[in-house]
Amino acid sequence: MARTPDMIESEKYFNRDLSWLEFNRRVLDLARDPANPLLERVKFLAIFASNMDEFFMKRVGLLRRRLLHNQSSTRPGTMPPGDVLDAVRKTVVKMQKAQAKCWSEDLVPALANAGIHILSYTDLAETDRETIDAWYTANVFPVLTPLAVDPGHRFPFISNLSENLGVLLEPAEPTDGTPRNADPLFARVKCPDVLPQMVRLDTLDNAPGAPAAPKGSKSSDIHLVPLDEIIYNNLDDLFPGLRIRDVLPFRITRSAAVEVDDDEADDLLEQVEEELRMRRFASALRIQVNPDPNRRILQFVMDELGLTDADVYERSGPLAYADLFEIAALDRPDLKDKPWTPVVPARLRGEETSVFQRIAAGDILVHHPYDSFEHSVERFVAEAAVDPDVLAIKQTLYRTSADSPFVDSLVRAAGEGKQVACLVELRARFDEDRNVTFARQLESAGVHVAYGVVGLKTHCKISLVVRRERHDGRTVIRTYAHIGTGNYHPTTAQLYTDVGLLTADPAITSDVVMLFNALTGHTSTTAYKRLLVAPNTMRRGFEKLIDAEIVNAKKGKPARIVAKMNSLEDRKITDHLYAASQAGVPVTLYVRGFCCLRPGVPGLSDNIRVHSIVGRFLEHSRVFHFANGTEDPLEGTWLIGSADWMYRNLNTRVEAAVPVQDRDARARLQRLIDVMTDDTRNAWDLTPTGGYDRRPASGRPAPGTFVTLMADALAAQSPRD
Repeated sequence: MARTPDMIESEKYFNRDLSWLEFNRRVLDLARDPANPLLERVKFLAIFASNMDEFFMKRVGLLRRRLLHNQSSTRPGTMPPGDVLDAVRKTVVKMQKAQAKCWSEDLVPALANAGIHILSYTDLAETDRETIDAWYTANVFPVLTPLAVDPGHRFPFISNLSENLGVLLEPAEPTDGTPRNADPLFARVKCPDVLPQMVRLDTLDNAPGAPAAPKGSKSSDIHLVPLDEIIYNNLDDLFPGLRIRDVLPFRITRSAAVEVDDDEADDLLEQVEEELRMRRFASALRIQVNPDPNRRILQFVMDELGLTDADVYERSGPLAYADLFEIAALDRPDLKDKPWTPVVPARLRGEETSVFQRIAAGDILVHHPYDSFEHSVERFVAEAAVDPDVLAIKQTLYRTSADSPFVDSLVRAAGEGKQVACLVELRARFDEDRNVTFARQLESAGVHVAYGVVGLKTHCKISLVVRRERHDGRTVIRTYAHIGTGNYHPTTAQLYTDVGLLTADPAITSDVVMLFNALTGHTSTTAYKRLLVAPNTMRRGFEKLIDAEIVNAKKGKPARIVAKMNSLEDRKITDHLYAASQAGVPVTLYVRGFCCLRPGVPGLSDNIRVHSIVGRFLEHSRVFHFANGTEDPLEGTWLIGSADWMYRNLNTRVEAAVPVQDRDARARLQRLIDVMTDDTRNAWDLTPTGGYDRRPASGRPAPGTFVTLMADALAAQSPRD
């Protein structure tokens, strides 16, 4: 695909939404890969479905709103929202066919061979049906609420991502033999999400008789029946005196793209609570059904929800593929990846010396989940909460767990009389409700809670500890900081790869102090010495670093750019990278998710290569390297941070990136790049046409990025551990 740098705008950049779908295709490929353990494949298929739900709620919802209000982008070469929606539908239809085939032809038979049987209600033996029906009567029937639609009953509200049965009813045959004249009635039954969606037949013990194992199965086998099928086949009990003409299982997706105006908010906390209420009642934009649905019921539901044929997605398999998470969670370690226990970083082992003394001795780079999050970042804040010499703690919370140890530590610190400030980002998508709860809990404990800067999301991951210490016979105040790429979330820290820097470097910690003052005091500054902070200095800082590589390349000095991130979409950064390529700078990008930059185009991006690492852990760290005129990468410039190269991160969020100056820490980052470069197990390469080629194995099978870095972590343990 040869083009000149003057190629039209639409050919220079991939569409963001279509590129994201290509990312989710890579997740689907992991479900189809027989080299992965069986229940991990089931998990990836569930992740694929969950990702698609979020894509529809966020991106399709936004595109719909733009189309409705005729809000096409003013950027040259940008696809109109209607064209994007058409392309999305065509792509999704093909992908869900592959999804259904993976489930029915690959995973279901493989699960059965492994002793996990997915059973249809209609195929159960009579004794098994009796067992299931008795369980249903005792446990499900009391929970169900049939909602009829007639002149006295309005069409019911159907919640987002709910699984439902649309039922077409008519009066039973009159006893006197006269024909029925009444029109069919419609009723909706919601499958309760408070119950398991996969009912384990072999463990039911509250019904008479023992279930008979299917022919050829063992007594230790697991037998699962979908809950929606059980309800489907027991609907008569819900509608005595009526005859069921037909039933339509369906699932609704609603938009999460609710528009709010921060500038009009008197109280951000109350505004976010109102936004959550609005989102619950947001417009429907997708209905999922099985093949050959009852058209009368389907059309009735579509009319009531304002949906069109383009919003109907027919596919076989489970009504909600996200239900497969329950199968993936089964206690079958032989069908899963070997459990991983993060390693305590060598510099932080032992409790005899405080974490602050360790950090004061030199910067510590941590790489999760290979390094223990609990024994590094959690310990940093927890120890500060009880240390009598700590005067103040400040932290940003974007996402955290429901039982967050950080919230507990901040509450305890406030109770100890320390100055505690927490920036809670209330608008973290899909975590708003939890963050509202945390904000109120922290406020009630005496923590100074701020909600960030009006018009900007606070996405940076920073913590600050102010400590009173004795040095040379006098009392001094010393500050310590953690700057990371991932959330303060103990659960995702076991599943996502992130890096963080624990430092007492005054040049860095003074910047962190200024950043917290900007967040809580609504000030703005560009006087940061070391940090790159969005939206103030980060874009300009990255552009200067790229431009410096261009200058060095033209002078014949060593030049290179290596960047790792979740997503790349910003056009100005992309254009700078194109310019670097044209100047002869080798550019290597590791972009896990969507990438709008088109690599490998002669005359435009010959020297740019884009790779994606997808596998056991979700690659979430953001790492940036620039040669800075040096051949040795350990002498170049390294940064880690919270921001992807996206317009929103650089322009409408508060982000922070910190330089990594310790040589051992840089060596760890370079090792990460080397491992990803050599990966022939988890790597895909982006082509100039927008597709991804899975990197072929060369020679003997390679362990891949995740296994290699786990082995590195274990090897770094001292013999006494």
